[in-house]
Amino acid sequence: MEHSSSVSDFQQLWGGWTILVNYLYSDPRVSQLMNTRIGQYLRSHPALSLAVLLFSAMAALPVGLFLTFALVTIIMSAVCFVFFEAFLLFVGGLSLLCVLSGIALFSVVVSFIAKEGKLQGKESETEEHD
Repeated sequence: MEHSSSVSDFQQLWGGWTILVNYLYSDPRVSQLMNTRIGQYLRSHPALSLAVLLFSAMAALPVGLFLTFALVTIIMSAVCFVFFEAFLLFVGGLSLLCVLSGIALFSVVVSFIAKEGKLQGKESETEEHD
């Protein structure tokens, strides 16, 4: 009695598996792949097909995580580069503004000193002529 129950369960499982495989083969992309030489080789070697399927399914998550990590790293590098470049431009612009202000102040001071020296020179000339 128990043996016939397990055989019946196996037949139900096999029937469900067959329906699933037939549904999979009815997909045009799968049928196109299975008509290639690789697909025919995998069809004739079911153990290798199962190994390839398991490897593909199990490798999808680590590969996806790595690609996500690489993409996030590239984006963060680009964003940080832009912010760092903006910071450097700000510091450079501020430095240029300070240097130009210093040059302007120096020019004004030198011109006042030169003007005072010229005025004092004229006063001393007028005093000498008097």
